[in-house]
Amino acid sequence: MTHLPDFTHISAAYDSTAQNYTENKNDKKGVVYLVGAGSGDPELLTLKALRVMQRADVVLYDSLVSEDILDMCAVTAEKIFVGKRRANHALPQDSINELLVKHALANKTVVRLKGGDPFIFGRGGEEIQEVVLHGICFESIPGITAASAAANRAGIPLTHRDHAQSVQFVTACKKLGAPNDDYSELLDSTQTVVFYMGLHRLTEMTRGLIDAGRDSATPFAIISHASLPTQQVLIGTLEDIAEQQAVANLPTPALLIMGEVVNLHSEFANYNLAALGHTLEVSCV
Repeated sequence: MTHLPDFTHISAAYDSTAQNYTENKNDKKGVVYLVGAGSGDPELLTLKALRVMQRADVVLYDSLVSEDILDMCAVTAEKIFVGKRRANHALPQDSINELLVKHALANKTVVRLKGGDPFIFGRGGEEIQEVVLHGICFESIPGITAASAAANRAGIPLTHRDHAQSVQFVTACKKLGAPNDDYSELLDSTQTVVFYMGLHRLTEMTRGLIDAGRDSATPFAIISHASLPTQQVLIGTLEDIAEQQAVANLPTPALLIMGEVVNLHSEFANYNLAALGHTLEVSCV
């Protein structure tokens, strides 16, 4: 059983403001909250996300939302699974948009609970466009995106003054059936590149990057189940990572990190509490 902190003493003013805003501006319509559930570890939720989840009438949640996080939502909330995995969608995006609008128009407080951050490859912008089209107020609450969670847990800083002066987040697929195979802007050795949803295209991507001119010796990491107890890390190079993965078979969801910063993983490994399996025990009273 998850023990939750009491937010009564810090949330009254916020709730009053939100209620007045929706009553004055929304004329008996509900409100939609896009909530970033983070990478799966419930302790990485923001306080604001938790506060909103505990006041939800309806929760639409993704497949990447863990049971521990879902259990933190209001007990009385109606919970609707709308998860999507590659080539396996419980509901098409248009139907999800319709559900958000339907429940908000019924004067409900709707929480759209999304893995990671709603505005980083989470299609939050598309959902908000539909909500606003129907005159419904919204708020988007950021979550810790997989890139940040995976890198921190694995001890791979995404930027470092000696190794990487920038970082780029890239999706392996633009849309279903439309791979992102333009590698011309991913060749800078001083840049870290993080690939979302790329594990199923690993061989094609690594070959394409080498053919485009990226050094085949560039360090490369696969991080599976970021921030969860089941997290696994596989380290290689652009040249051999696909061959290593064929043997290791790390499961999805997984994140790919390319760049010199990956070498710091082994340098930090013996001192990284997260990698060593140590956690800080905190009691919420």
